[in-house]
Amino acid sequence: MIRFSPLVVVGSRPWLSLGQRLLFATGLGAIIIRLAVATTDSDSERSASSHTLSHLWMPTFVQTESAMMLRLSRCTGCLLLSAYMLLGSVVSAEDEPPAPVSFRAQVAPIFLRKCAGCHGAVDSQGDFQLHTFKLAMADGYITPGDPDDSHLLSLLLEEDPEVRMPKDGEPLPGESIELVRRWIAEGAKYDGDDPTLPLASIVPRQPHPDPPEVYRAPIAITALAFHPQGNLLAASGYQEVTLWNVSDGTLARRITDISQRVYDLDFSPDGKLLAVAGGTPGQSGELRVVDAETGSLVRVFCTTNDVLFGAAFSPDGKRLASCGADRSIRIYDVATGEEQVLIEDHADWVLGIAWNTDGTRLASASRDKTSKLFDTTSGESLVTYPGHGAPVYDVAFNADGTQVLTCGRDKKIHVWNPADGKKIGEIAGFGLDVYGVQVSGAQIFSCSADKTAQLHKADDRSRIRVFSGHTDWIYSLSYNEPSKRLATGSYNGEIRIWNSEDGAALLSFTASPGLAPKPSAEQAAAK
Repeated sequence: MIRFSPLVVVGSRPWLSLGQRLLFATGLGAIIIRLAVATTDSDSERSASSHTLSHLWMPTFVQTESAMMLRLSRCTGCLLLSAYMLLGSVVSAEDEPPAPVSFRAQVAPIFLRKCAGCHGAVDSQGDFQLHTFKLAMADGYITPGDPDDSHLLSLLLEEDPEVRMPKDGEPLPGESIELVRRWIAEGAKYDGDDPTLPLASIVPRQPHPDPPEVYRAPIAITALAFHPQGNLLAASGYQEVTLWNVSDGTLARRITDISQRVYDLDFSPDGKLLAVAGGTPGQSGELRVVDAETGSLVRVFCTTNDVLFGAAFSPDGKRLASCGADRSIRIYDVATGEEQVLIEDHADWVLGIAWNTDGTRLASASRDKTSKLFDTTSGESLVTYPGHGAPVYDVAFNADGTQVLTCGRDKKIHVWNPADGKKIGEIAGFGLDVYGVQVSGAQIFSCSADKTAQLHKADDRSRIRVFSGHTDWIYSLSYNEPSKRLATGSYNGEIRIWNSEDGAALLSFTASPGLAPKPSAEQAAAK
């Protein structure tokens, strides 16, 4: 038996749903009719025994109808009033006006996921940018208070797929379009602090999705970093960073709550912190620092409208630099998280950064075919090196900071003078693009899409050895001086660890947790 009271509510909402209340009201009406009929029958019986003149000439059906109406008014007034109050409460509860649409929480995420990739800071299509609120409102695409006059909404509603936005993508769901329409109708208001901030930085931060418990396919190794002690190797994963025991290649632990893709990793000099640069391509970028031992979040330093490609601690560990697809370079105070320097000097993605030995200079590598040198206090651009004539992928300083080494699509490593930007020399002999370069003392390590890593002397740039064995492009490398170990990671998810002194391959494993290893060629032939 259900006990019911029309006054029972939970919070500000009725205890029963609208459908339940209507059903109750219908049942209540039936009860009223039954009561009326029953009381009318009793009145008819009493009327039959009466000898008044009025009852002698009044037809029976008139007597019955009159009695029923009388009883309806006498017996059910309170019930009708209760039903009226009940339905009234339903209407008032269900018809409450919806809360105003939040730009930060509801509209900005839509723009970020579906629009900012083509209308962001770099190569914005149609001369329309909406990676910040201010820019989204600047070009007249949105008319506050008038959805019908807002060109942006008409593009979202357009039936012609050649005209409709997002371009070359699935149309927005109806509920998303309705949110945008309501937001415009309500005045297209901004509920953030600074309308010039990137949308990615104002959207309420949510935990990242969990990585797959078991990988179904390998993922490209786009970032590697040895722990300073040389016992652990951090590797990029999908929504995670994986840490591997260097001694035997077993999985040590997994660091989760990480952006979809990881493009760079860097341990602090003392090994206590791990910086992670990455994001979701075309949607967002993130620089976060985690505790290297526990994996717990220390701080999210920034979120951007596209991925971050680089992260590097200063030699003293007090500052942290990042670079990304938004063309920017940022320098932060590690202890406070304060952004100290913002550099926006490149014309395209900034793919790599490196500190000099005393932390006073920062060198960059960019898709705009240049490498630049910046003052790390003022952010001033000091030197530009345009010698590659092709996208530049990575950059490093030599041991004493008197040379800068850059590599790129031209299949070479260039060595140039940071004092005047003039070329000193080059290292050739690579079959395809050179993706990474790292200097340790008198040694230069590099990796290439030609499936090899190489070791050269820093003084005369002569080649010492080639590390062969990968079967796919090598995207990343990391060298640990104390252990003399070199780690390389390739597109097919394989990590190899080498002895740099003799070139011996020590370990090879696929860095995708739970993925069953493919049989070797010998094993396959044996079957």
